[in-house]
Amino acid sequence: MRLAELKDAGRTPALPLTVTLADAAGSAELQLLSLLRVLPGQRYVGAGVWRGRTVLAKLLVGPKAARHFQRERDGVKRLAEQSLTTPQLLVEGLQEGEGGWLLFEYLEGAQSLAQAWAAVEQLPVLADEQTAVLGEALAAVAGMHAKGVWQEDLHLDNLLRHNGQLYLIDGAGVCVEEAGKPLSRQRVLQNLGVFFAQLPKTFEPFTEELLVYYLLANGEHALPLEALQKQVDKVRAWRLKDYLGKVGRECSLFAVRNGAFMLRAIRREEEAAMLPVLDQADALLDQGHLYKTGGAASVGQVTVHGRSLVIKRYNIKSVAHWFKRFWRPSRAWHSWVQGNRLMFLGIATPTPLAVLEERFLWLRRSAYLVTDHLPGPDLIERFAPYIETAEVPEPELLALDQLFADLTRERISHGDLKGHNLFWDNGRWSLIDLDALCQHGSDASFAPAYARDRARFLRNWPADSALHRLLDQRLPTRPAALV
Repeated sequence: MRLAELKDAGRTPALPLTVTLADAAGSAELQLLSLLRVLPGQRYVGAGVWRGRTVLAKLLVGPKAARHFQRERDGVKRLAEQSLTTPQLLVEGLQEGEGGWLLFEYLEGAQSLAQAWAAVEQLPVLADEQTAVLGEALAAVAGMHAKGVWQEDLHLDNLLRHNGQLYLIDGAGVCVEEAGKPLSRQRVLQNLGVFFAQLPKTFEPFTEELLVYYLLANGEHALPLEALQKQVDKVRAWRLKDYLGKVGRECSLFAVRNGAFMLRAIRREEEAAMLPVLDQADALLDQGHLYKTGGAASVGQVTVHGRSLVIKRYNIKSVAHWFKRFWRPSRAWHSWVQGNRLMFLGIATPTPLAVLEERFLWLRRSAYLVTDHLPGPDLIERFAPYIETAEVPEPELLALDQLFADLTRERISHGDLKGHNLFWDNGRWSLIDLDALCQHGSDASFAPAYARDRARFLRNWPADSALHRLLDQRLPTRPAALV
């Protein structure tokens, strides 16, 4: 295959794939054996064999190939010039009308710090194993900053452990302020804001403690926590907006088809499993265990290939109802967006797997939402034994405190906080039925919404019950964040 033909190969070209490239010794074939990252029509990154040697290949095609090639090559050279550890660039080339290629030494058995983090992320906050990963990352970032270099796309996947060394990768995101001289304080704060914004918010109280690992490697500047936190908040807001923009378009995370006769979005890794579920959604609901049927929505638990799922179908009840619904996004779509919002923010909810809006010339009809099924009991069932005694296990009360704190922190109101919409799941309270969920842009709009959520939550139990009194005392009438 010619390199230029890759731009038409799509997201999943058949492997192994042979691509003809050239270097100083003449043309030779790269046998691409695996793909690690694909941006269809633009970038293909994977492991392969070149002249008998295993390499990491970055193949750049399409109209932006020359620009992407230049950025990648320049970034890699900046790292090497500052003696920062990065995989050796073995072969490079750019051919007009074809594309560009960069072949790097292949680090056999390398582990990214993102993989290392995934293995320890669920441990208690700031466990030794977590501190080891984050400390290693911060020391590497400090090393770059001390040389006047920073990684624009700073995340743990761009740091690789191999044979006791930490390698910096992804030259396309490498920038330089003044080579060989420490970065300015403002640039350091901006870049560290990108790093800390990707950590769970539960780590926020420990920023100063973690920052020590950076300062031990680069103490050039005093780094005021307040200024750093402003950068973190700014990046977090941008990342959420960017992520929610992706849930409705074709990208590496989501498979989306949007047209006059349907809107369909599926988590990319679930595409093969969810396509038949959406095709048979009505039949599966008819055969499944129905929680709710008729009216504006039908909800049921279904089993597909041994996997338990929940399908929610949003019905059109009448012509009058259709006139109210056809012109605006469906409640299925709203729930899809809000479910992904909660997951991104670290608030428990069943994983939203797929959504489908049926349309006729863009006019919306019925819609479907598919999520994972939660086997745990809901709040009403879980707290039923404690209505008169209020002797609720402390872990469950603490989890409830945490849920309300998380919702308050993000200024999120649920809109229908009845007990059947909270499920106990792996030590956390998980939210379902997100049709009315809203993230407010100001404290002024959130405050009354919080008051309604709190009142609806307490109405789950008789006002004169011990459980009602306990929860009424425990839940703040006005969240501390709004005081």
